Amino acid sequence: MENGGVRVELRDIEIFLTLAEELHFGRTADRLHVSQARVSQSIAKQERRIGALLFARSSRRVELTAIGARLRDDFSTGYQRILDGTRTATAAARGEVSTLSLGLYGPQALDYAHVIDLFRTRHPGVRLRIQEVYFTDPFGPLRNGSVEVSTAWLPVREPDLTVGPLVATEPLVLMVAAGHPLAARDTVGMEDLADWPLPQSAMPIPEYWQQTLVPTHTPGGRPIRRGPKVSTFQEVAAVVAAGEAISLVHGDATRYYRWPGLRYLRLADGPMGYWSLIWPTAAETGLVRAFARAAQDAGPRTA
Repeated sequence: MENGGVRVELRDIEIFLTLAEELHFGRTADRLHVSQARVSQSIAKQERRIGALLFARSSRRVELTAIGARLRDDFSTGYQRILDGTRTATAAARGEVSTLSLGLYGPQALDYAHVIDLFRTRHPGVRLRIQEVYFTDPFGPLRNGSVEVSTAWLPVREPDLTVGPLVATEPLVLMVAAGHPLAARDTVGMEDLADWPLPQSAMPIPEYWQQTLVPTHTPGGRPIRRGPKVSTFQEVAAVVAAGEAISLVHGDATRYYRWPGLRYLRLADGPMGYWSLIWPTAAETGLVRAFARAAQDAGPRTA
């Protein structure tokens, strides 16, 4: 690997990154099965090449310097890509096919095609298996292992899940029946939600998560009623088209659910909707990290 025109050995990078994590020469040596002298020599060699200290040492502690912290950030992404690429190539050479299971909502595979295509280009030997996820059980498939990485609207505040890069951002819109009084209005705002019920999840889901689309109060403090219980987006659309409720929905609904009996209204003061990748922290794999990097590099889809 090249660093500013200077060739750096992969083993030295591994030693540096491990020490940056452990902040202890002895533990680093034990973890890498090398002598403590080898660790010291490697770090000293890198500091000579760069011309600055990477670690501040004292008799009590080891700390990264500002330059060391920056080098850690620069090295870590490239190093992980090398490891992931080597594993993928090795598996392909052996005739093995790795699989990554991805959880998506509804037609999101179309909206996130730029991420999926980039990942497949980088990892042609990996089969991407897509499984639909439902808002009535947003985190269950990750926890039971049926998917390894998934999309979810934000916020996600689950201590066992990692929130990764953004994959989409666009304003929330209001879904109403074609003949609903709001459909004839010139301007619609969040305070109007207090006058009609909103559909709610038929299954228990985290309240903070449901609040994104089914708030209990308007920004001005007026209470919002909760109405029919629904299990799928099609059920949401059905109760709205029947005039039983109105519903906050993400903007992608305007592209994929154009029913004759529905109208989508822009909210003058509507909040933004954000989607990110999420995955179980303890079950993170190299392929999950590779897919997250593809999402980061491809960038979020915006309205």
